[in-house]
Amino acid sequence: MRTSASDRDDQTRARRVYLYFGPLTLLVYLVDPSSQLLDIATAYMMKNQLHADAGQVAMFRLVTAMPVYAAFVFGFARDRWNLFGLRDRGQFLAFAPVTAATFIWLALAPLSYSGLLLGMLLVMVVSRFLLAAHQGLIALIGQEQLMSGRLSVLWNILSFLPLAAGSFAAGYLTEHVAPRSTFLIMASLSLLIAVYGFLRPAAVFSHAYEQPLALTSDLVGDVRRLLRHRAIYPAILIMLMFQFSPGSNTVLQFYLTDELHASDAAYGYWNGIFLVAFLPVFLLYGRLCKRVPFGRLLWWGTAISVPQMMPLVFIHSTSAALWLAVPIGMMGGIMFAAIYDLAMRSCPPGLQGTLMMLVAGVYALATRAGDLLGTWIYAGNPGHGFLYCALATTAVYAAILPVILLVPRELLATADGEPNPESDAPVGAEVAG
Repeated sequence: MRTSASDRDDQTRARRVYLYFGPLTLLVYLVDPSSQLLDIATAYMMKNQLHADAGQVAMFRLVTAMPVYAAFVFGFARDRWNLFGLRDRGQFLAFAPVTAATFIWLALAPLSYSGLLLGMLLVMVVSRFLLAAHQGLIALIGQEQLMSGRLSVLWNILSFLPLAAGSFAAGYLTEHVAPRSTFLIMASLSLLIAVYGFLRPAAVFSHAYEQPLALTSDLVGDVRRLLRHRAIYPAILIMLMFQFSPGSNTVLQFYLTDELHASDAAYGYWNGIFLVAFLPVFLLYGRLCKRVPFGRLLWWGTAISVPQMMPLVFIHSTSAALWLAVPIGMMGGIMFAAIYDLAMRSCPPGLQGTLMMLVAGVYALATRAGDLLGTWIYAGNPGHGFLYCALATTAVYAAILPVILLVPRELLATADGEPNPESDAPVGAEVAG
């Protein structure tokens, strides 16, 4: 039976965990080249300073994104390595300065297409190690301290802020901040991540790597355990399906500008409003996840998100589209938080980095694949292309509902903070075996 004193201790510990992961998450996603802020800024550099055409910009994005598709490699390296004997802190110490050095080189070198491509590709590679350490550690602590739902909320809020800021501010920053200054700012933020290599708050690290959930075996054994851990498959599949949205991204951009005659800036505004609208729902999830069994939240989130894109079919003005960005964003909030909650709950012991980076890679692949299918549908159906894309998105989201049945029952049974003996019992045996 829990007492008020133990509840207060849990709240104090949780606040200290938030205090550690909050700034770290924000820094990691500000530095990430795939974030909206840096992605849009470099696209404008190519367009305005280097006079690149649309094809060159698209090729730049394709090449620099390649490490994201193989993100699980960086996650598996995180799970196997123990740099300087500090585990995740060692990766912050090793790779944050390299990231900063690369940004400094970009700032000091003459701006060119090949130099920018090479530099940003290198930053993308090195920053994957930072992301793997962050995501593996946050998933491990979420599992060990039974707070995967609350850490999912913290993670999503602070990773969405750079995305929203990029949508609103990247164009303005490009006009008022020189490329050299942009890269030097990013270098400074990278060095702040290195500081996390020296921090070791007890609320996060006290015996964290000594618990059964952190234990690994040999290389072959880890690969075998990953493939046999049936919980990973629905987690990966649900992320793939939720991000496979033919009605979003390029199709939505063309729909707003070509059919609703919106300005080029309107898509950026729509995307920013859409992302900000997730935030209050994330906070709601943070409250509900401690009171409602996770499985119920996953079902609710999926059902609410199914018709997410359909309201845009019935509008006829830019202003209506911008207003609709609010409820459309809110409709996806519970599901998005639940997916990362599920991913953390589904991690095999000692392989948190591998699964979380697998999910990250699937996120990127599904987004691009849905975009390609959507543009094909849209281009081939004049007058009804967006409707068909929205219907395709709705059908894919609806198909997530039966996939939930594949999630192991023990992962769905408890609310955040509730122990589950049925889930905990096999952990030691799995690592030993």
